[in-house]
Amino acid sequence: MKRLAITICLVGLVTYGWAAAPAVPAPPLASLLPSEFSGWTAKGEMQKSSDAAVADPANAEALKEYGFRDFASATYLRDDGRTLTLRAARFADASGAYGAFTFYKTPVMLNEKIGDQGASLNQRVLFYRGNVLVDAVFDKLSAMSAAELRDVAAQLPQAVGAANNLPALPTYLPKLKYIKNTAKYVMGPSALQHVGAPLPAARVDFAAGAEVVLAKYESNAGEADLMLISYPTPQIAAEKLKGLDQIRAQIEQKSGDQAIVDIAPFFAKRTGPVVAIAAGPLSQGEAKTLLNAVNYEAQVTWNENTFLGPKDNVGSLLVNVFILCGILMALTLVAGVAFGGVRIVIQRLFPGRVFDRPEQVEFISLHLGGDGQEPPIRP
Repeated sequence: MKRLAITICLVGLVTYGWAAAPAVPAPPLASLLPSEFSGWTAKGEMQKSSDAAVADPANAEALKEYGFRDFASATYLRDDGRTLTLRAARFADASGAYGAFTFYKTPVMLNEKIGDQGASLNQRVLFYRGNVLVDAVFDKLSAMSAAELRDVAAQLPQAVGAANNLPALPTYLPKLKYIKNTAKYVMGPSALQHVGAPLPAARVDFAAGAEVVLAKYESNAGEADLMLISYPTPQIAAEKLKGLDQIRAQIEQKSGDQAIVDIAPFFAKRTGPVVAIAAGPLSQGEAKTLLNAVNYEAQVTWNENTFLGPKDNVGSLLVNVFILCGILMALTLVAGVAFGGVRIVIQRLFPGRVFDRPEQVEFISLHLGGDGQEPPIRP
């Protein structure tokens, strides 16, 4: 009984110790913006927050869909009196930063070689590097402004591993008749609503793991929309395409749910796990040409042993056997020539002194009979 009481007390003390132990705080994220760069120095304290509403109150939900993590903002000064405001948002991976970049980029912007990708309009420069998006606003531009922002990009904290991978879906957009700076990569319903997609979010079904890229293309009657929806598997994409075909039939018949009837006419096709939708002022021929330019190419990674390596290849084994036999024959020949040659050379230099000496007996003879007769047989 006494032993049981002691055991209960020890268990209670250990449990209390675990409960009273302070929780280990998560490691802090690396600072987003540098305190100084290229002659610019931060003025005052940087604004930091992990709330997407602080970064952009109007588009907070869209930022969350892109995987928003934290935000930093600072004003910088130079000795000549110029000012610069930097706003940086960090996302879970490079796909989120790229998606947010396309979300804020406008067609009138000029492309810039800053970070992984950049765009500018007057005093504003937007760029991303890795999983960080930066919005820079100068009060006055100079010839070195782009180089100064490249210095900022070089000092941004970087994600590691797969978090640096960009989405593959935008690479399936056709280049012919593409209107520059119109591609939008979308990861949720809120962002889709803001970019003006041909289909509503309810028909895309982001809950099924969908991701979307949209772009505008030139047509004979105006600008057309191309929308690519990627699903986790081709089977899911095939089911979604069936639903879209039913919607198209209801739109053509002007019957059914009013929300469906209000959707503009569109054309659709599936390639692998990607559903392509063309909408806008397109003829049937133009829509077919645009959709046929979208072709999914599967990238297969073989990670099982094929047993065709050098150690398991019979042909390589036979070749190595012949090589080994050749090497042994060559060594035997060299050894024989060397042995005979050394004997001949020594005989030439020292005749009768090393080999073939007169006193050297080549054979051991046993003279058992003495006189060469057979020994007598004794009883």
